[in-house]
Amino acid sequence: MRWQWSPFDALSLRDLYAAMQLRQEVFVVEQDCPYLDADGADPACHHLLGWDGDALVAYVRVFAPGDTVHPEVVIGRVVVRGRRRSEGLGRAVMHEAHARALATWGPQPCWLSAQAHLEHWYGTLGYTVCGPGYLEDGIPHVPMRRRAPD
Repeated sequence: MRWQWSPFDALSLRDLYAAMQLRQEVFVVEQDCPYLDADGADPACHHLLGWDGDALVAYVRVFAPGDTVHPEVVIGRVVVRGRRRSEGLGRAVMHEAHARALATWGPQPCWLSAQAHLEHWYGTLGYTVCGPGYLEDGIPHVPMRRRAPD
């Protein structure tokens, strides 16, 4: 696995296309959820791409502390290619995202909007629910926060 951590302007067109394709494959097509994935926020993010050879198999976008309505690092668009989900890549991409955020911004808490059915899984990564659940694009979500590393 090769990890690529890039601000938006450092992504090549091929990198960006692969990320958008994977996100749409999972969030729009697989989850049958028509929504605007290209939401205008990507230029403000760092992007973590997990490559297996030439294939993008995992991805996360990360906002710097304070770049959203949240004062924490914000992690979003966590995605693993469907046929690769049984390989632990979700855990790997999250660990890598935490490590890259720490190296980039220092010790910071992290916030994310988790699909409700993944609450327990994110809990195993140190996240706890920090507010009431809500619907996002018709899918139940919960806000979750992970404290800053020591």
